[in-house]
Amino acid sequence: MSAIRNGLGFDAHRFAGGGDPRPLYLATLVWEGSGIEGDSDGDVVVHALIDALLAAAHLGDIGTLFGVGPASQGAGMHGADMLERTVRHLGEHGCTPMSASIAIIGNRPKIGQRRREAEDALSAICGCQVSLTATTTDGMGFTGHGEGIAAMATALVEVAGCDGCHDGTTA
Repeated sequence: MSAIRNGLGFDAHRFAGGGDPRPLYLATLVWEGSGIEGDSDGDVVVHALIDALLAAAHLGDIGTLFGVGPASQGAGMHGADMLERTVRHLGEHGCTPMSASIAIIGNRPKIGQRRREAEDALSAICGCQVSLTATTTDGMGFTGHGEGIAAMATALVEVAGCDGCHDGTTA
């Protein structure tokens, strides 16, 4: 017997200062503009998606899988590599991503012209359809003031061999 579970993820980061040369990564793609502060590449889209996938599989969160801080396993990692590792980790626990949806919250970059490219990149890694939307906060808060960017994600994961299990194990 299998079960379909849903998970929710969220991530937010500051934009790097003007003198910081790091590139801006979102949804595994490089975008125009200053990068995002973080121990990895700061890809809030991928980080939120990872948390949603792990939550749905009942396997913790991004910190559980990669650790936290500049000495963690995730330090210096590209979001695509982190997402690939997460999907493999799910598979090792009998879990398969079924679909995901992510909302980017921020004033920049403008997502519309590259939405399909970003969805295709994420879908290819996850092995399921991933949809992407974007919104601003009408000038409110840190995202509205252009200080940073955030993302929220939901994911559906099929858990094989689950007979009502609640602890992330498979039968």
